[in-house]
Amino acid sequence: MSAADTLNLLSDLVATAKRAGADAADAVLVDSASVSLAWRLGELERLERSESGDIGLRVLIGRRQAMVSSSDRSESALAELVERCVAMARTVPEDPFAGLAEPGQLAATFPDLDICDPVEPSAETLVDMVRRTEDAARSVEGVTNSDGAEAGWGRSSVAFVGSNGFAHSYAFTHCSLSASVLAGDSSTGMERDHDYTTAVHMADLRSPEDVGLEAGRRTVARLGSRKVKTCKVPVVYDPRVARSLAGTLAGAINGAAIARGTSFLKDSMGERVFAPGIRVVDDPHRHRGLRSRPCDGEGLPTRPMAVIEDGMLTTWLLDLRSSRQLKLAPTGHGSRGTASPPSPSASNFYIDAGPVTVQELIGDISHGLYVTEAFGHGINMVTGDYSRGAAGFWIEGGEIAYPVSEITIAGNMKDMFLNLTPANDLVFRYGIDAPTIRIDGLTLAGR
Repeated sequence: MSAADTLNLLSDLVATAKRAGADAADAVLVDSASVSLAWRLGELERLERSESGDIGLRVLIGRRQAMVSSSDRSESALAELVERCVAMARTVPEDPFAGLAEPGQLAATFPDLDICDPVEPSAETLVDMVRRTEDAARSVEGVTNSDGAEAGWGRSSVAFVGSNGFAHSYAFTHCSLSASVLAGDSSTGMERDHDYTTAVHMADLRSPEDVGLEAGRRTVARLGSRKVKTCKVPVVYDPRVARSLAGTLAGAINGAAIARGTSFLKDSMGERVFAPGIRVVDDPHRHRGLRSRPCDGEGLPTRPMAVIEDGMLTTWLLDLRSSRQLKLAPTGHGSRGTASPPSPSASNFYIDAGPVTVQELIGDISHGLYVTEAFGHGINMVTGDYSRGAAGFWIEGGEIAYPVSEITIAGNMKDMFLNLTPANDLVFRYGIDAPTIRIDGLTLAGR
């Protein structure tokens, strides 16, 4: 179905809902196609292709709101969809903050972000990529087994139409490549690690050899891990792990959490949250960005913004509902699917690079931890208390000394943010990103 046909279908659905008694309505349609495959020990283990299509209708009668979704686009199914949605909207409780955007709030122009790769890779291309990735990983001396290599590609087309006059559609793609291998044996101890790359365009993925070799090197480097004594030391986060700190900040300034009062930063607007000079950015207009979008899920314009400027918290991430609850202007962060109402979410969110090199960041640490893996969900978003399992490398005399494991890192996110220092090695790889980060004064629980 062409973009024009899709918008016409949604326009008809919204008009039908209005005739059935809705005061306002909007509809969203998502068509997706994906390919994934797995390769292990020189053999193709899995090759799958899937396609799906869903349509969702949201109806408002006064301040009562209901949503219904379906994968059936036949005339009779859509008529039933409208009937059920309107009936639900008449019976649900009122939500004083529900409602579509006003016409004057809607996006009028849409930036070209180059977020859709026009070429779908062939199965042969993907097979060649995973074969080369695993071959490279297994070629690293010390690698003894493989969990395999995986590749994936997906394309989604999204269309929105509202009774407020909004109508727009766009498409985006996503691709990935990964490898996971093992090193050591049962007598000396075994370790596992991985590496991966993601991008909007296939041409922007790192090479299979680079991904495979890095997965192998990371795994072998972990052999001979030791335990460390419980202590309080500086902790340095590898960028792959540091991005979780950026993700925690994005969750803490999410407008829905602020409106509910369930964020440890709920009283921090306009206050110092990070050290002077720290900048954190949300950029929905990043060229070929993994989380870029020309408008938000409610039809509002999007724009880059510094959520932290010189260490100060400047804004929440708001959709229409949370902005009404907080009596603030929306920020264009509404995100939605076909079966649920809009909610706030970040776009390309990152902690900006600092002025120091990684070596300078580590160089004055007499004893500390360099984290390459963190696991567990030990962050209390209400209090900010932080406790996560970790593995990585011990730092001695400003240098990486030996691998360590079975460590728990504990602290509080408010203190961690204030004591955070970023290096200058920011690379945009995952959609939520950070450079290497140092945080002083964290407690390590070990032996």
